[in-house]
Amino acid sequence: MSATSFDVQTSTTTWTQLADRVVINEAALTPQAKALLTDDVVALLAKAHRRLEDERQSLLAARRARQEAYDDGAVPDFLLRDEHPEAHTDWQVSPLPEDLLQRRVEITGPVNDPKMVINMLSRTDDGHRADAAMLDFEDAMKPTWPNVMQGVQNVKEAAEGTLSFTKTDADGNAVKEYAIDPDDMPLLMVRVRGLHLYESNLHVDDTPVSGGLLDLVLTAYHTVHTLIDQGKTPKYYIPKVEHYAEARWWNTVLSFIEAELGIEDGTIKTTLLIETLEAAFQMEEILYEMRAHAAGLNGGRWDKIFSDIKVLKTHDDRIMADRNSIGMNRSWMANYVKQLIRVCHDHGAFGMGGMAPQTPGRTEEMRKKQVEKVVADKEFEASIGHDGCWVSHPYFIGPAMQPFDEKLEEKGATNQLDVIPDLPDQPDLLPKSTGPKTLDGVRVNVRVAIGYMQGWGNDYGCVAWDNRMEDLATFEISRAQVWQWLHHGITLDDGTEVTPELVSRIFDEEIGVIESEVEDVMEGASDDAIEEVCASFRTARAHAEQIFLEDTFRAFLTCASERFGDEAHREALLREDSCA
Repeated sequence: MSATSFDVQTSTTTWTQLADRVVINEAALTPQAKALLTDDVVALLAKAHRRLEDERQSLLAARRARQEAYDDGAVPDFLLRDEHPEAHTDWQVSPLPEDLLQRRVEITGPVNDPKMVINMLSRTDDGHRADAAMLDFEDAMKPTWPNVMQGVQNVKEAAEGTLSFTKTDADGNAVKEYAIDPDDMPLLMVRVRGLHLYESNLHVDDTPVSGGLLDLVLTAYHTVHTLIDQGKTPKYYIPKVEHYAEARWWNTVLSFIEAELGIEDGTIKTTLLIETLEAAFQMEEILYEMRAHAAGLNGGRWDKIFSDIKVLKTHDDRIMADRNSIGMNRSWMANYVKQLIRVCHDHGAFGMGGMAPQTPGRTEEMRKKQVEKVVADKEFEASIGHDGCWVSHPYFIGPAMQPFDEKLEEKGATNQLDVIPDLPDQPDLLPKSTGPKTLDGVRVNVRVAIGYMQGWGNDYGCVAWDNRMEDLATFEISRAQVWQWLHHGITLDDGTEVTPELVSRIFDEEIGVIESEVEDVMEGASDDAIEEVCASFRTARAHAEQIFLEDTFRAFLTCASERFGDEAHREALLREDSCA
């Protein structure tokens, strides 16, 4: 069943026509959506869909075919040099504009929350400011229609320098005002949805549009000329690329949009996330395909761990250890980011480091420990040649920046483009089946899944959970790991066999713990209020457990957004695989 047929078969939606053979879910045609979906925007989106959708479908079909081969025993590998010889010649990406020459710390977060966006674009209380802020339509944001539209609105107002937010109390009285300072902002960046994701609320020619295409067209239309007039570079992040042919597609998308908006080809710059196992073997080819628009590559470590498990999920010699034991200390992970830095620096692009997922914590002792973890991670990244890194919380901007500042001060430079890591020509990038496999590992995965799905049920795409920021990528790791352990019927280090009964028992135990924690946190609240929150966690547990115990592994939690106002569609996306 294709994602398109899934989308149609669950339909109880009334459609409204926006243009010839362009329809929108009537419930989604809110005043905000009407203001953003002008006739010109709709025409551009429809033209882009008709020009690019067939190729997108071909690329998705190729993904499925490759995964079938991996499930049958194949493994990803470096391409033969004669498959893409141009990538291995002497070439450079297009010269980087001045506002992209220093990216020590980039802060990321969901694009739809105006207060969070303002905080990402502002200085912290101690005066630190990120070099760049990535406003996320993907893993950190659940792509509900209201979230997507508010996200576009926030990007538009951020580009204009007008974004503000008023915090109110229970009676609606203004408590605090938040606003950006347009004269003191980091580089504005947007991460769009990946190639596989559909926007279910808008159809062109009876087909739901690509979520990433919608994000890119709407934000570009509403901000590109504004930014250019200010002397700023329009900048995007492209996620989940698996093959150089997909990078070629995204490059075509960008060139198409630039032509339609009347700006020079290569004006829009991008960083591509290398967060799949396949892409790790094709970094040079991927960067080559994007060379007119590329500012760099980023080592998306959490999605990469998920991809490692997903791609090799049937291989009994590649069963991954506890998720918390896998980091840059593992040889294949270190090799992957060093290869990324080498490829980028060889060709004049930035090699960006990964995400520090820590949250500050509630006590001074916890904050100190969290800062130590962030600093240690960023010292490693700076030491091997990364040009910058990600943090998920403003509290860590200063600590994360310090190792890069120290390294750059030694050099008297603004980046580390001169660093070329010493590696074999084709380093070993395949994950190893070594390390602990424990009952606590199962428990962490279950607990993360319940916490994340409770947030998802409330339309959040990331949650602060056990002193970490958990987003879709870490949920995907958790359910992929448990599925793999169940599929192979592994025996844990203490002799316990991983069975569906064991997993369900741990779900029982963890939901009990979580309910107790809710009661402690909400002490003094009414019984009804406490029960409402506990009930939302029980619902999350049911959804997470069902996904963990599915016989057939779904490629992603979902490949389609929910139809706004269609509860049947919302429930179907959790029960069924919209990616099949």
